[in-house]
Amino acid sequence: MFTYNIHPILVHFPIALLFIYSVIKILPFKKWMPSVAWRHIERALLLLGVFGAFAALATGDLAEHLSHPNRALVEMHSTFATIATWIYGALLLGETASVIRSDFGVKIRSSMLLKKIAFIERILCDRIFSKILALAGFIAITVTGLLGGVMVYGTSADPLAGFVLKILGLQL
Repeated sequence: MFTYNIHPILVHFPIALLFIYSVIKILPFKKWMPSVAWRHIERALLLLGVFGAFAALATGDLAEHLSHPNRALVEMHSTFATIATWIYGALLLGETASVIRSDFGVKIRSSMLLKKIAFIERILCDRIFSKILALAGFIAITVTGLLGGVMVYGTSADPLAGFVLKILGLQL
């Protein structure tokens, strides 16, 4: 059994990677700098960010058992972390379907499987829908980080903490 809390070590990388992914996805970087391979950059950020987020989720459960912060705050933090991870995971699923269809589509013998992969890609890689998901993930990861900061530093470290806690119905 671990006696050291590694959650704070692992959590910052996926936050940064997914934050940057969302900014690139939402803002028109492709118009501003069309010669950059943004799709490859997005995919790399998303892949590393999602794997890191799942590691952060796993270590978050461990951190919860090592320290004993406010129960309601921990549950809300965990909920937003899970929501963010699964939103970004869905975006990664869409990108994975896109890669499979474009790079390996001719090798897939089952037309039914190919149709399912194309359907997943069409929904999750849709230009508007993927931006909405990226924005939702951005909001969820921001709230997750704010709540994590409140657990560590209290409400005085973030000027939005009191406002967000009030919206979420959390009393500290």
